[in-house]
Amino acid sequence: MSENKSCAFRTSIGGQALIEGVMMRGPEKQAIVVRDQEGNLVEKVEDLKFIKDRYPVLGWPLIRGAVNFMAAMVNGVKALMYSAEFYPEEESAQPSKFELWLEKHLSSKKLESAVITLAVVLGVGLSIFLFMILPTFVTGGLLHFFPAAPMWLRNLLEGALKIIIFLLYLIFCSKQKDIYRVFQYHGAEHMSIFCYEAGLPLTVENVRKQTRHHPRCGTSFMFVVIFVNILLSSVIFGIWPIKHTLLRTLVHLLILPLVVGITYEFNRWVGRHVQDNALAKLLTKPGMWMQNFTTNQPDDSMIEVAIRSLELVLPSEKGKDEW
Repeated sequence: MSENKSCAFRTSIGGQALIEGVMMRGPEKQAIVVRDQEGNLVEKVEDLKFIKDRYPVLGWPLIRGAVNFMAAMVNGVKALMYSAEFYPEEESAQPSKFELWLEKHLSSKKLESAVITLAVVLGVGLSIFLFMILPTFVTGGLLHFFPAAPMWLRNLLEGALKIIIFLLYLIFCSKQKDIYRVFQYHGAEHMSIFCYEAGLPLTVENVRKQTRHHPRCGTSFMFVVIFVNILLSSVIFGIWPIKHTLLRTLVHLLILPLVVGITYEFNRWVGRHVQDNALAKLLTKPGMWMQNFTTNQPDDSMIEVAIRSLELVLPSEKGKDEW
């Protein structure tokens, strides 16, 4: 497979792998394309409405990062639930009393909204627990036996644990059989975008030649979030040497919106300059390497899905999606 060495331009179009499908999000539309159990492509296209158009302040730098992150989480869960409808699990047991109660007391729309909200809360909560709270508590427990340990050592151990846990989490996910095909679609999503950015016709043959590692990937984003959190918290705890585990955890939670905002702006800068700036290339290497665990080489049928999803969100005005 050849690496993508040059691009005609950088697009703002991004996507997400689904269950046997791909979601693409452009400047005007969002498209979901799923291959159903009969092998047919099912398409769902929606016009986009941005919250920043109603509340311009939410589009300001640093603020827009956290807003867009939460919006992406919600849209991602909705898209996953939609794709899962084409591959329902076999009914092997009677619904529980709680499930029956929900069906009785909530409309289908309210039930869907409740499920999405719960999924987003659990997803964000799990990430915060694994990559921020757990390392802080483990470090606090270890250094409880060494009360004279300097603050720099506490910061170093905490930061190292965050990266190790994140890496182990990626490796664990990559080993799950059910996730393997999703990660193949993830690779197809990246490769089709690279093909489009290179100015090549969107064909299976052209897409197959592209790399599956993209600098604006969510994997890279999460790694940078962790790294920025390590840097920012080290500065804060260097100025205010807090050793109490609960207080340190509270600080991590308080600065999280700022961390996400900084990471978002960094991602935008990298998206523009990764091809022509040596520093940008260097800074993206760790996150790009970690995509070895979250992207797999797709087959031609998966590439066809990604291509179709991308075609559906291409802007009506050429260049409108330029990054």
